[in-house]
Amino acid sequence: MSVIPDPVPVDRLHFAMPPVHASAEEERTHRKQRLAGALRVFGRFGYEEGVSGHITARDPEYTDCFWVNPFGAPFEEVAASDLILVNGDGQVVRGGQHVNQAAFTVHAQVHRARPDAVAVAHTHSLHGRALATLGELLDPITQEACAFYQDHALYDAYTGVTVDAEEGRRIAVALGTFKAIVLRNHGLLTVGSSVDAAAWWFIALERCAQVQLAARAAGKPVLIDHREALATREQLGSDLVAWINYQPLWRRISRAEPELLS
Repeated sequence: MSVIPDPVPVDRLHFAMPPVHASAEEERTHRKQRLAGALRVFGRFGYEEGVSGHITARDPEYTDCFWVNPFGAPFEEVAASDLILVNGDGQVVRGGQHVNQAAFTVHAQVHRARPDAVAVAHTHSLHGRALATLGELLDPITQEACAFYQDHALYDAYTGVTVDAEEGRRIAVALGTFKAIVLRNHGLLTVGSSVDAAAWWFIALERCAQVQLAARAAGKPVLIDHREALATREQLGSDLVAWINYQPLWRRISRAEPELLS
């Protein structure tokens, strides 16, 4: 009879964790590369709609300035070197291309209201927009949806294309301390303590919206009870869990398209 091998000691098992950076420049490079990768992932998932949509990442040194995709640049073509740096007033301070002022207005106000938010993601994704037309939140009907249970908000207004700071501030107030918000008749917005986390929360929220719409079309979904939904959120709802969930997508895009790092 074969002898079962001894277990590998836990301290010898590799498990990736968010990196710690030695300098602001090193962290800036990391955030820009992750931002370019997230944009390409969003492009692959079909979240791009014309020139609408942004992911922003706070600069680690100039904390009221934010790296963002240039206006009109296809998500799937963005490299780290293409990103532009925009100050909190929407003025480009590094780079040679324009920023989408309407979209950036919201991002700037959310970043200012949430100093913990390294990144903010918002695009006009299909199922997010469909959910937004209902003016409703996610129901706790799946394990994944429970990650957002009592941790996302509804902005219950629509005033057209956001072009003024006051509208951005109202959205930031509605978001509060939550990780995500449904903008009625508009779409989804998520935040995270890393680009990876903000990107994952957007992807997860979009998929949860798709599941909820499909389930309602098929019948009457059964809700997970309050206690179990809260317990599931405690297990799955942290930015660290979001970062971990995002890593397979990062590895796939960065290995398939290494030019995004340049």
